Amino acid sequence: MGEAKGLFGSMEEFLKKCEPSGDAAYGALRSLLERLEDPTTRADARIFLSELQKRFESKDASERCLQTYHFQIQDIYLEQYEGFQKRKKLTMMVIPSIFIPEDWSFTFYEGLNRHPDSIFKDKTVAELGCGNGWISIAIAEKWSPLKVYGLDINPRAVKISWINLYLNALDEKGQPIYDGENKTLLDRVEFHESDLLSYCRDNQIELERIVGCIPQILNPNPDAMSKLITENASEDFLYDLSNYCALQGFVEDQFGLGLIARAVEEGISVIKPLGIMIFNMGGRPGQAVCKRLFERRGLRVNKLWQTKVLQAADTDISALVEIEKNSPHRFEFFMGLVGDQPICARTAWAYAKAGGRISHALSVYSCQLRQPNQVKKIFEFLRNGFHDISSSLDLSFEDESVADEKIPFLAYLANVLKDISFFPYEPPAGSRRFRSLISGFMRTYHHVPLTADNVVVFPSRTVAIESALRLLSPRLAIVDEQLSRHLPRQWLTSLNIENTESGKHSEEAITVIEAPRQSDLMVELIKKLKPEVVVTGMAQFESVTSSSFEHLLDITREIGCRLFLDISDHFELSSLPSSNGVFKYLAGNPLPSHAAIVCGLLKNQVYSDLEVAFVISEEEAMFKALCKTVELLQGNTSIISQYYYGCLFHELLAFQLADRHPPSQRNVEKTRTSEVNGFASSKMSILDRAELAVNEPDESPLVHMDVDQSFLPITRPVRAAIFESFARQNITESETDVTSGIRQLISSSYGYPCDSNTEFIYADCTMALFSKLVLCCIQEGGTLCFPTGSNGNYVSAAKFLNSKIATIPTTPEVGYKLTEKTLMGSLETVKKPWVYISGPTINPTGLLYTNEEISNLLSVCAKFEARVILDTSFSGVEFNATGFEDWKLGATLERLSSANSAFSVSLLGGLFFKMLTGGIKFGFLLINQPSLAETFHSFAGLSRPHNTIKYTVKKLLDVGEEKRGDLLKAISEQREILGNRYKQLKQTLQTCGWEVLEAQAGVSILAKPSAYLGKTVEINKGASTQEIKLDDSNIREAMLRSTGLCINSAAWTGIPGYCRFTIALEDGDFKRALDCITTFKSLVK
Repeated sequence: MGEAKGLFGSMEEFLKKCEPSGDAAYGALRSLLERLEDPTTRADARIFLSELQKRFESKDASERCLQTYHFQIQDIYLEQYEGFQKRKKLTMMVIPSIFIPEDWSFTFYEGLNRHPDSIFKDKTVAELGCGNGWISIAIAEKWSPLKVYGLDINPRAVKISWINLYLNALDEKGQPIYDGENKTLLDRVEFHESDLLSYCRDNQIELERIVGCIPQILNPNPDAMSKLITENASEDFLYDLSNYCALQGFVEDQFGLGLIARAVEEGISVIKPLGIMIFNMGGRPGQAVCKRLFERRGLRVNKLWQTKVLQAADTDISALVEIEKNSPHRFEFFMGLVGDQPICARTAWAYAKAGGRISHALSVYSCQLRQPNQVKKIFEFLRNGFHDISSSLDLSFEDESVADEKIPFLAYLANVLKDISFFPYEPPAGSRRFRSLISGFMRTYHHVPLTADNVVVFPSRTVAIESALRLLSPRLAIVDEQLSRHLPRQWLTSLNIENTESGKHSEEAITVIEAPRQSDLMVELIKKLKPEVVVTGMAQFESVTSSSFEHLLDITREIGCRLFLDISDHFELSSLPSSNGVFKYLAGNPLPSHAAIVCGLLKNQVYSDLEVAFVISEEEAMFKALCKTVELLQGNTSIISQYYYGCLFHELLAFQLADRHPPSQRNVEKTRTSEVNGFASSKMSILDRAELAVNEPDESPLVHMDVDQSFLPITRPVRAAIFESFARQNITESETDVTSGIRQLISSSYGYPCDSNTEFIYADCTMALFSKLVLCCIQEGGTLCFPTGSNGNYVSAAKFLNSKIATIPTTPEVGYKLTEKTLMGSLETVKKPWVYISGPTINPTGLLYTNEEISNLLSVCAKFEARVILDTSFSGVEFNATGFEDWKLGATLERLSSANSAFSVSLLGGLFFKMLTGGIKFGFLLINQPSLAETFHSFAGLSRPHNTIKYTVKKLLDVGEEKRGDLLKAISEQREILGNRYKQLKQTLQTCGWEVLEAQAGVSILAKPSAYLGKTVEINKGASTQEIKLDDSNIREAMLRSTGLCINSAAWTGIPGYCRFTIALEDGDFKRALDCITTFKSLVK
């Protein structure tokens, strides 16, 4: 003791230093810790502690020491029964400013004890809220972990924990105590100041076990929790860190569980995939709430232990009373330890105030990540700027198959939204990746050797069937009665099954006869009626073998009829798919040229209404024609839906070894060619002349300045809304009701009046809505009037559908805008005009119609009782329009409509430019005339947006209405980008000899290659080169083949000589595009 005395003075001197206050005692103990940390003084310091403990050995003396000298040394007994081979007690010091071991922590340790001995053996463990460190030390003592990190936000707790570690790692003589592995507790335990797991995250420490007994009541004084935490803070403040927590920004804050929620989410980031987290949970919020905290974050929960404990008298539960006051939730307390009927927080507070003792349940939960790698990816995404949507996340599933499907998709979606700055260009016929996954699944599971170029993607099975029938324009089609219900009513009511009179359009000519789903009856009908197209499914009993399929192939081949076989009901997305007769046949034989397979994907575990369809054809001509048809009539298929099913296909293919099986050997001789109903020549000429998507090579991606899509960075609100739409469960109807938001948007932007007669119709794409409007025009015997300089795809779609078309001339003097004079002159000669007007932003010229100009044009239309399609789809980004004001159409339309009941204006729109949604398409149509709405609905089969898309759109509309800073800033930034792009492109084009039209808005500009017409350029044609003379008809092909730049020529814009260039490209692609334009100049001779 002499040396100890030399180090610290006498025992009396040390105690005298401690006596004035808790702060003084802490200062003396901190000096003692410094001696323990120094190997040269460590033994003497430990001996001094032994003497100190003996000085206050009895219980009364120990309590007196705490009262007088502000510290206490006590023994904690770990085991009370036989069989525990190690020490049965720990010696621990406590001070008033840290949490003193009591029922909470003892119950927690009891829960840990219920685990098998292997739970911590050789594991890396962290304890959150370690207090004086006794549980961390007990874990190390009993279970021999590799390392235990005791973590606490209270700096004094960390210092006292280190003292306690030395107290138990060294014996009373100051010598190390070694365990069976020749290690001491000093080798196994460390203590660090840490806000939850920040120490582990900052030091990249991966954990295998996380245990925590941390506060679960909000501080009645929220301001107190915002103070800086230092070891010199007041004792009361530091002690409150053990009792109370602050708001953490989680939905669980309302139950006092916000700190636990944050601990769990931080734990997910640092725990190894098979790691386990164990938490003490006060049962005050109710057991269901406690379990849900873990389950909605993707954890499986096991309740290890539950008991009742008295509510600590020094914990104020008034915050819980306040929560009950402002919400329907009721907390659970009990009267005393034996009460079995729960009482609410308000009753408990009143009972405690009156001197009663209240208790609550205390449970120990052990939880482990389900699908850990995927859940980690989800939370990594949320941590990177999307914390505000974590409250919407729900990974709790009663059905394991639902979890197996949804969690991997959420992880995939998180990766996509994290890694890409924009949605890349995808061909209208379907994402190349998605089509490759479908063909890969067919090769791997059914041994059918398909490629991506045998697969065309459609929004739905109905759309696929209707598109095929419109492409083929048969005189007579026989369609399975289960597949005909969504076809146009006119096809199903026509009795015109004889040869049609010449000159009648196909809308009158197609007749559909419904047939039962039974192959023998279908065959009989085919033989008698001799249709040109047959669309049918198969009964379950017929799908098992290939005989029925072969019979249908033979009979349709014999009469020269095309066959579309629907296999949707028998296609299984499974690693053990059932036997399928169609696939058995295709494994051994090529699909005949007159046949195609249709499949609607609906069989997922999560969304019964999320559909994507695909058509398989091994005939190149049919594949290309279907690709062009879906582009003209639909635009494209929802990319998010393709992602969803693509993820399912990927999960079924990812674990398989590539190319393990040799390709199937097919019997080519069996497939006889035959004369079948070909494509309508008028349709093929339209498809050939239309400037549609270029089938781009994998090895050298093209630069697309021919696509109406923004490839600018996706804004944060858009990413958040997309992810949240899938992260949520049990979304209510009101949360996907976009109508009020659309009404507000078009009212504020255009002043378009809505009343009780206004019909709101939504679709995946504006193109699909436009196509249906064209059919309405045809049905009413109208003529569709396009101004010169309109969207080329819209014009081609109208021609494809056999609409009567009139062109309204426009002139360069007014920038190819419609004027009252030219409109009036054109409508005088047109019967039943339907006038298409793109505005306020005119696509493709990029000019704007002012409110006065559009009002005058509508007045002319009303005079001729025209129906107007007002297309706002390309509006919303004005970059060169100082002084331009939003339209105010209300008064004009009300005046014109009241004077002429036949006049109507249907408003077509989309959000992809207005809300910068990138590749997420959403189209809307407002019809103010009931008779037109009825006609529109007679053309069924519209592919409507899924609820997840509508949820996304509603979120964005709400953000826009709130005028939230991040969205407004992003819109402003992108307008600035487009303005700069316009100037750069204009300068480059003019330098290279192009005449550029002025533009004010939108994403495209027009330019005329004046310097190149009549000159020659060499282009690549396969392996050879060819020199061509440049003119309006070949400038597009010349630029594409010589530079890889896709533009639209005058054939698309409708304006003689003028080509279209879109400017909303990704930065790198835009620079490549400018280089291509410059390169082309150098190649022209």
